[in-house]
Amino acid sequence: MTSGQICIMIAIVTYLAMMVIIGVLYSKKTKNVGDFYLGGRKLGPFVAAMSAEASDMSSYLLMGLPGLALAAGLAEVSWTVIGLAVGTYLNWLIVAKKLRKYSERIGAITIPDYFSLRYRESKNILMALAAIMIIIFFVPYTASGFAACGKLFGTLFGVDYHIAMIVSAIIIVGYTSLGGFNAASTTDFIQAIIMTVALLIVLVFGIAKAGGPAAVIDNAQNLSGYLNLFQGYDPATNTAGTFGFIPIISTLAWGLGYFGMPHILLRFMAIENPEKVKLSRRVATVWVVISMAVAVMIGVVGLAMINNGTLPAFDDSETIIIQISNYLSTHGVVPALIAGVILAGILASTMSTADSQLLAASSAASENVLGGLLKINLTDTGKMVVARVTLIIISVIGVVIAWDSNSSVFGIVSFAWAGFGATFGPVMLLSLFWRRSNKYGAIAGMIAGGIMVFLWKYKIAGMADVLNIYELLPAFLTGLVINIIVSLITKAPDDRVTAVFDEIKNNK
Repeated sequence: MTSGQICIMIAIVTYLAMMVIIGVLYSKKTKNVGDFYLGGRKLGPFVAAMSAEASDMSSYLLMGLPGLALAAGLAEVSWTVIGLAVGTYLNWLIVAKKLRKYSERIGAITIPDYFSLRYRESKNILMALAAIMIIIFFVPYTASGFAACGKLFGTLFGVDYHIAMIVSAIIIVGYTSLGGFNAASTTDFIQAIIMTVALLIVLVFGIAKAGGPAAVIDNAQNLSGYLNLFQGYDPATNTAGTFGFIPIISTLAWGLGYFGMPHILLRFMAIENPEKVKLSRRVATVWVVISMAVAVMIGVVGLAMINNGTLPAFDDSETIIIQISNYLSTHGVVPALIAGVILAGILASTMSTADSQLLAASSAASENVLGGLLKINLTDTGKMVVARVTLIIISVIGVVIAWDSNSSVFGIVSFAWAGFGATFGPVMLLSLFWRRSNKYGAIAGMIAGGIMVFLWKYKIAGMADVLNIYELLPAFLTGLVINIIVSLITKAPDDRVTAVFDEIKNNK
């Protein structure tokens, strides 16, 4: 191991130790499942904003987006980023405050809890269905994080991908199972800062080594369609592609996913003061826009570094930040330590999402399936034990799914994102804003949206070019329409349900 690699390892180990210490500290403050899953609704505006976005901006921020920009130009990645930025803002604007008030009013501590209590669904079918959907889509989402960790250490140190992935999973599970929601939120806040520092350092260093801003722009302009938002670049033929109306609408649809992301919605439910949501919205939106823009620029800069010979050509474009950091570490002890911070940022992006996903998935399995559906009554201590054991089991399944070292981080995240957006997004929006919506519509819409994600991706999309769009869009619309139709043709919600809806609506 070189001196540079040793310095990188020191920085990463220090960072990981900090995360575990935070978990240990918060374990002493986590007394019950309400604390474990929702932190007692005590998140301040800055922690709420930054932890929500850090848990959202998973490894696709530091690996997926730069890799896509490097490989195919600005078309697809730019429209994706625009959709995500708009979705972030709208989610905070129209969902956050209302969900915070509604969830507290009905006593919900998980997303399945919220849906079931919102519609006073006594048989808990809706709760169980939501819990199952969370498990189905979060397990592969978590697996993408473990895969990113495996790629990181495998690329840097030549460590076996599987060993690196397992060790990373153990650390994430360790601090999350100890401290629960508060530990995850606090570490996410720290991780958001580290991710920001990492992005900025890589961008500045990369531009310098690529020959300056002019050289980066010249390199991109020499590639047909690379900077064109309506073309994109085809590296296989070294020619411009075509990025028309349908692909643009398809990629913009990424923004719809926010309305159904359980790990983000939980942050809304946990905000200490609903009147401070406006501040959180501003902080979250600014951070998301800047971080995604920098991530995309890093992909452009990375291509310039490859083309001028600063970096050697490599197969996996998603490792571009790792490659730049590894190159930085060869410039001395201090640059190597800085490179370690950058790579800790990649870990941060992965861990901040994985911990939140594990919490949401374990709460769905233990709190909503065991307690809500199967009616297994446990003491608070028993619930905590079940929650932590469930979290470990889900992690093991995630490791198994991520065992293939060739799996694409962006691809896995894309499918899971569509799953949550289509199953929960329409139900969440209608539950907050449509008085006539009922439990039958919610159940039907959730099932229809989830099925359409699979059906569109694996069957319909391949039938014709015009149908080859991101599965989130048709699945979201399907779930929304089915929800509305079924709600209208079935019995209207009773007075107890509508009374609470009116109370929240009138409580500005």
